[in-house]
Amino acid sequence: MQALRGTGVAIVTPFLADGSLDLSGLDRLVEYQIQGGIDYLVILGTTGESVTLSKEEKKEVVARVIATNAGRLPLVLGVGGNNTADIVAQLKALDPKPITAILSVSPAYNKPTQEGIYQHFKAVSEASPLPVILYNVPGRTASNMLPDTVARLAKDFDNLVAIKEAANDLVQAMDVIRKTPDDFMVISGDDMIALPIALAGGAGVISVVAACVPKTFTRMMRLGLEGKAQEAYSLQYRLTDLMDLAFAEGNPAGIKSALETKGVCGSMVRLPLVPASPNLASSIASQISDLD
Repeated sequence: MQALRGTGVAIVTPFLADGSLDLSGLDRLVEYQIQGGIDYLVILGTTGESVTLSKEEKKEVVARVIATNAGRLPLVLGVGGNNTADIVAQLKALDPKPITAILSVSPAYNKPTQEGIYQHFKAVSEASPLPVILYNVPGRTASNMLPDTVARLAKDFDNLVAIKEAANDLVQAMDVIRKTPDDFMVISGDDMIALPIALAGGAGVISVVAACVPKTFTRMMRLGLEGKAQEAYSLQYRLTDLMDLAFAEGNPAGIKSALETKGVCGSMVRLPLVPASPNLASSIASQISDLD
């Protein structure tokens, strides 16, 4: 799964002022990522506001990204949730041909035990026609997939090939790297610590901030994966303030404001999210003025 090394971008779902899908904006967004040199695209993740999209809208988004991408970059599709039976049904009905891998988030709200998490992903593994990237994001799910559980899953199921680790905990990420097989990839889900994780043996990042500054972010991660720490950190420090601002009022409000400033797509989000405040939008605009 070398296609998933480097910088993946969790793309937003652009909306028009009336809240409907902005498919032209989605076209521009995909093209902006490709021209920016990122390594792969992630569709229908948290950043894509997938929980507020209808089933038909999800189909429209996926079809449009596939068409615009036209086979140029690997595509990762978000298929996750807290109803295991429903996720299994979705995976069994999936057309796998245009997709490289599935990103499947650990169940939210239910707060399963570690054994419950294991059994959930056992069912996902057995149903999936594609390699699966586990997704641990305890700040959203209210449960943390611990390194021992990840290691157990990685050793027991060959098609569980990676984890997007977004616990915002470098020590935990290092523990996952240490305990999992050498060919299992640990992908950062936190922009701020993506570089340290790469330098510690991780495989890259699924980024939010890279969406608006793909060239700079991708260069930073490539330097990190090459072990060129000093050069990579010089770029990290240029991006640090933007990383903070992008999440100051929640995701994806911040990154959509940045993308609007870049002229890629609008800043509209769906309730219960609200757009970035004018002060935050101004701060973000000033931070990205000299970044690409």
